[in-house]
Amino acid sequence: MNRKLQIISRYMLRQRCGFNSMRSISTSMPILISHKHQVGKDPLVYRTIGQQLELTAANHGDVEAIVSCHEGKRYTFKGLLQEADALAAGFRKLGLQPGDPVGLWSPNYMHWYLSMMGAARAGLTSVGLNPAFQGPEVAYCLNKVNVKAIIAPESFKSQNYYEILRDICPEIADSEPGKIRSEKFPHLQSVIIDSYDGLKGALRFDDFLDLANKSEREEVAKIQKNILPESPCNIQFTSGTTGNPKAAVLSHNNFVNNGIHVGNRNQLEGERICVQVPMFHAFGVVITIMAGLTKGATMVLPAPGFSPKDSLQAIFNEKCSVIHGTPTMYVDLVNTQRKLQVPLGKIKKAITGGAIVSPQLIKDIRQILKVETVHSVYGLTETTAVIFQSLPGDSSDIVLNSVGYLTDHVEAKVVDAEGRCVPFGQPGELCVRGYTTMLGYHGDEEKTKETIGKDRWLRTGDQFILESNGYGRIVGRLKEMLIRGGENIFPKEIEDFLNAHPQVIEAHVIGVPDERLGEEVCAFVRLEEGVDPASFTAATLKAYSKGKLAHFKVPKYVIPVDAFPKTTSGKIQKFKLMEAFKQKEPSELKAFSS
Repeated sequence: MNRKLQIISRYMLRQRCGFNSMRSISTSMPILISHKHQVGKDPLVYRTIGQQLELTAANHGDVEAIVSCHEGKRYTFKGLLQEADALAAGFRKLGLQPGDPVGLWSPNYMHWYLSMMGAARAGLTSVGLNPAFQGPEVAYCLNKVNVKAIIAPESFKSQNYYEILRDICPEIADSEPGKIRSEKFPHLQSVIIDSYDGLKGALRFDDFLDLANKSEREEVAKIQKNILPESPCNIQFTSGTTGNPKAAVLSHNNFVNNGIHVGNRNQLEGERICVQVPMFHAFGVVITIMAGLTKGATMVLPAPGFSPKDSLQAIFNEKCSVIHGTPTMYVDLVNTQRKLQVPLGKIKKAITGGAIVSPQLIKDIRQILKVETVHSVYGLTETTAVIFQSLPGDSSDIVLNSVGYLTDHVEAKVVDAEGRCVPFGQPGELCVRGYTTMLGYHGDEEKTKETIGKDRWLRTGDQFILESNGYGRIVGRLKEMLIRGGENIFPKEIEDFLNAHPQVIEAHVIGVPDERLGEEVCAFVRLEEGVDPASFTAATLKAYSKGKLAHFKVPKYVIPVDAFPKTTSGKIQKFKLMEAFKQKEPSELKAFSS
């Protein structure tokens, strides 16, 4: 390349990454800025979820698609397609039109999986609702996205889903099934409950399966060509810590292609996956359901909600070769296996994501669960699911110190506060663009524009380091960064240090108010069984940290806890840790401080 073309090329690159000046451009040395576009060897496909289900049923028809251990139910991919079409025809018979939202409000039951597939075959938009939501939260979601029908179990543990729906929408009990009329919920027409008994105003799920006749079911196959891959297929409510959650709208194109590339990296062909994550969450619906669907892998549901004992039993009974879970789930799985010593057999890989994982936990997964390899996946709801993930054959050091390699067909850059690309190896905010980017937030154009620029770069809000070799690592959430006396501190570094302590099972760090320094470091720790909490103090931790951790990063407060507040998807709710700190009396805090 001649000198003139070199200058033009560098100028265009700087413009793309936010530089608006030609100053300081060297024509003799490359600009090593944090920008990478990973062009995959396998092209993207133009396919809907329904078309993918047909393809998988044709190629892997007799393979088990899903096993629900706690319900004693199994479906092959061929059987799944038949049931999905029965449900799709049922939705159409109820009067639902392409694009209409269908709420799926349930723990990990078979009806959730079948309904998601049925909605996709009918061209509807499934809406994942957290099974832990209470009345006001469900009411918000129903109206936020104009849900037309909702499917739920009658009850789970102490939660009675039908009664909650009837309480927020009393008209249900006085309506004919499928003909609800409510001023408060003007769009809601149908409530479908997985129950043995008939409930006023609701359709039984088993009756709903039989609602359509043979010709109506056969009609579903004919409409698949009318459903566009670009059209919405799913809405995910973000797990916000303040204010109401936002509703991220995702397309068939998002789901199918991310599923394919997650399945490729994790080599899921023919594997049996122990599913510990909730299906309503992006980890469940994309990284698990869609990746399994595209690769003909079997999903095994140990229990409706996370249960480490049931997971271990399912791995043994169903000969699972892969485990899916969040870091906190693996913490509990490891500790339960230490006690039970279940003969698990050969486990090829454990896939973890949804939160930052510590190096110590990865070592425990390998040693205690006897897992051959650990794969990391990293992404956001707004990026469908995965934008960085481990490569097959990654060394232990790479897995321990990164969230993986940039996903195929995704572009990434790391920028400073002014939006300019930083050099490789330097921290900044991660921005990405590509097929994974959501369509937007439902009914919230302003928030959509804040997150996705006109140039389609999506701001993740994560403080991130991108290496020139395509691997990345999280420094922390920008909003979680604390500033102690002018020093920027990211909790993850301290959490990794604490999690390696022999007496610590799990640790999470927050910044708390301090009159002199602005913020101080506070660590909440869950200790090994038998460790006296009174012996694990801020003073003893300070002595342990000497020579290992900078003095300003050593927690001033160390607070032992029996358990951490978590979302249903396994994420730690740090805002609740802050609430717990603020509720303590000064005398209590003094006992926890150094």
